[in-house]
Amino acid sequence: MKDVFKQFYKDCYIKTQGFIPSKPIEQHLFPGDFFQIKNGNIVVLGNIFKGKLIAAEEISFINGMSINQSDWAFNHSVSKTYSGREVGESKLQGEFNYSKQVISFNGYGSFYFKAVGPEVVKINNWNQIAEELIIKLTQTIYSFREVYVVTDVATASHWTLAVGGDENAELEIVTEQENFGLVDIFGNGNSQTIQARHIEYYHEETNRKPSFFKAKKLVVNPRQLDVFVSDLIAKQSSRSSWVKDFYDYDFNHDSIDFSSSAPYVSSQNILDMLQANQLNPNTALLYFDWAETSLDDVQKLFNTVL
Repeated sequence: MKDVFKQFYKDCYIKTQGFIPSKPIEQHLFPGDFFQIKNGNIVVLGNIFKGKLIAAEEISFINGMSINQSDWAFNHSVSKTYSGREVGESKLQGEFNYSKQVISFNGYGSFYFKAVGPEVVKINNWNQIAEELIIKLTQTIYSFREVYVVTDVATASHWTLAVGGDENAELEIVTEQENFGLVDIFGNGNSQTIQARHIEYYHEETNRKPSFFKAKKLVVNPRQLDVFVSDLIAKQSSRSSWVKDFYDYDFNHDSIDFSSSAPYVSSQNILDMLQANQLNPNTALLYFDWAETSLDDVQKLFNTVL
């Protein structure tokens, strides 16, 4: 099932204004959970409230805030190949009318998703606790150089996800409701899936479990990155003359322009080059900051090593 969810995760981030499904998707995340991404999975390491990094009286939550329903119904590369009213018969009811729909999935990883009644629980005063968390997560309690903290979670009264396994994947869905359409019948609590062909993943969740989240990620302060790159360029500019004077060998070399390598300098380079005791509780805020999760972080969920 390598990357079968990749399109869904990407589209979910874009369509829902930044929410990411947990991975594995059955995992539940809560505000204050801190985690790392290891081999494509989210590994929860603790919770800032349960671990008392932040005192209960310091925190403020927004609970059950409704969000835009239309952002939480989307699909990729699917089509409605049949839709109509049909007649069934049962021993108890006799004849009855029902609506039937066939949804075709056009390839591996094509999907259909719908969540009903989405709500958010979020940390309301993140800015008031952000700096305290940097110091505690990087210096006084933990020594993280890379970590995420969940700030928002989304739940739904009902959500459904179907992911196709190949170009022949299909779902047959029925409902006794009169008004129907592709959006209405899929993910409707009154509909039933009567047949599935070549479906790689299918799940209906009928409880408000926190399977979608937003998070802040620990990053090196961009200002420090600029200073670090400028300093490296200055040091590299004198390297050519140093090589000539130091080595008792006539190396055939040109003056080295480090600016061409600057884009490949990572935040980790800064931390690796810090001298002993240069990073401490008093300087942590100079070197670290918080950033929003991005599509780059979504991609990390699919960077796996077999």
